[in-house]
Amino acid sequence: MSDLTFYTHPMSRGRIIRWMLEEVGASYDTRIIGFDSDMKAGEYKAINPMGKVPAIKHGDVVVTECAAICAYLADAFPEKGLAPPTNHRGLYYRWLFFAAGPLEMGVSNRAMGLVIPEDKYRMAGCGRFEDLMDTLEYAVTQNAFIAGDSFTAADVYVGSHIGWGLQFGSIEKRQAFADYLGRLGQRPAFLRAQEIDDSIIKKMQTA
Repeated sequence: MSDLTFYTHPMSRGRIIRWMLEEVGASYDTRIIGFDSDMKAGEYKAINPMGKVPAIKHGDVVVTECAAICAYLADAFPEKGLAPPTNHRGLYYRWLFFAAGPLEMGVSNRAMGLVIPEDKYRMAGCGRFEDLMDTLEYAVTQNAFIAGDSFTAADVYVGSHIGWGLQFGSIEKRQAFADYLGRLGQRPAFLRAQEIDDSIIKKMQTA
């Protein structure tokens, strides 16, 4: 039994963390948490009071929220080089939390058909959608990866958002986004993670 437990559902944002865990390469146990009943049950809400996945428990440490989990795992396993040195983390933190804040909010609003009134944009942390897309394009075109010349945990998080956005039509189709995903999509850890979660989905559908 590993001291690292991963709480997830294969059709959730937990896929981001599966990829991150495969990048880390550490042994971990997976707990599949069913939507609604399991996620809202007392046992799991002791892990995450929000009643949402993913979450991890590493020894006595519990971490929730995808961006936080990615950052935590990068620091917990420094030998994997998934975070820049602490004095070179400007871009890493900037784009990791841009994706967790404004991008997540703006894309979710769009997917749900929510429109911010023109006179309320200054109050909304995500701003205008077109500004989000321009900023995201800027982020993925300045370097080979989001935080520089090396792949980091921030690429796991930002890349996952872009991948889903292009798949489900919640972000604009731009060549810069496709090119960026092309630099990520053949990573062995990404492919392993996809295979694991897709296999779990198939088993759930045939059970």
